[in-house]
Amino acid sequence: MAAATRERALETAVELLGAEGVRALTHARVDERAGLPPGSTSNWFRTRRALLGGIVDWIAEHERADFDPAATPAITGLDQLIESWCALVELQTGPFAARTRARYALFLELAGDPDLGEPLRRQRREFERWTEQIVTAAGIADPAPATRALMALSDGLLLHRLTVDPTLDMRPAIERAVRALARS
Repeated sequence: MAAATRERALETAVELLGAEGVRALTHARVDERAGLPPGSTSNWFRTRRALLGGIVDWIAEHERADFDPAATPAITGLDQLIESWCALVELQTGPFAARTRARYALFLELAGDPDLGEPLRRQRREFERWTEQIVTAAGIADPAPATRALMALSDGLLLHRLTVDPTLDMRPAIERAVRALARS
């Protein structure tokens, strides 16, 4: 029961952070939105810093589960890479949009905080390693710079879809980038 309350508080905190930003995040608002008794979130996370740390860990844990490399089909060519990358961006800007917004808000908020920011950066490095393996399997000869370029493009597409044009067809940009990276 207690673990379910903690999970509900964190899930609600991520949704609140993703919808309204860092300034809207308070223990009381999380309790209210989650339908928890007042003080529930502070029982788990005594300070704002502790709550932010809990959110960072929650996001990383759920992203690892949702994008587990072992659960993803093997990518063996450029067409599969393009399809998979488009699907990934769709998920991040569709069903996981609040979490994606929350992650970006945390990156900005915690940029100068080495302790709280490190789990986010570690998660990013993990995702980069995973992406580099995929890029290599797809047949791109120089995978490290290709990975950085593909991830930078994806960050731009994610931000664009989340802030400017939620219906943007990102496939042409992803396809053009992947094919250009394969030629270079």
